Amino acid sequence: MSRFFGAATPECNESSQTNWLQRGQAGCCVVRFCVHYNACMDIQIRAATPSDFPALEELVIASFEPITWQKKLDEKIEPLNGLDWRERRRLRLAKIFATQEVLVGEIDGKLTAMASGTVDRDAALGFIDVLGVGKDFQGQGLGRQMLKGMMQHLKSLGCRYVNLDCLADNDAGNALYRSEGFEETARHIRWFRRL
Repeated sequence: MSRFFGAATPECNESSQTNWLQRGQAGCCVVRFCVHYNACMDIQIRAATPSDFPALEELVIASFEPITWQKKLDEKIEPLNGLDWRERRRLRLAKIFATQEVLVGEIDGKLTAMASGTVDRDAALGFIDVLGVGKDFQGQGLGRQMLKGMMQHLKSLGCRYVNLDCLADNDAGNALYRSEGFEETARHIRWFRRL
């Protein structure tokens, strides 16, 4: 179960354009944003519930398929221990849902996006692990809204800093993070071999 339940919801001010609401034990945020001239959408950002997890699993797998390094690994080497990248992603997502802060984005009751993260309380550092937008909703600004929602949530949990990883060839992701004030601090190479 997501550890977001019972967390304090952040306060808003007029300039934040984010209205956090208290609903039961979980926080909820409604963000209105406009794309393509006068077309506006309201995305509701809320804590994930266990009933969301199957749909989120499919959303993340579909949205990551074009860019995941694990798919490239399967193509180059083979599925690891008989598990293809999708099954490995499902197993990883089960751990994420059990241990991380998980937020979902909805438009008109339909799950459209998700973000997950962890908190290092000693360093006041949040780590955004997964940021995914459903394939039918990409290119409309939802990734940006989920990123902002997760950053606000991490801030409400005491984080003063946030970091994330992105593949060097994920041009859309890297452009988003740069535009939101993230600075590249290091690169790493993922090496692999059979034993």
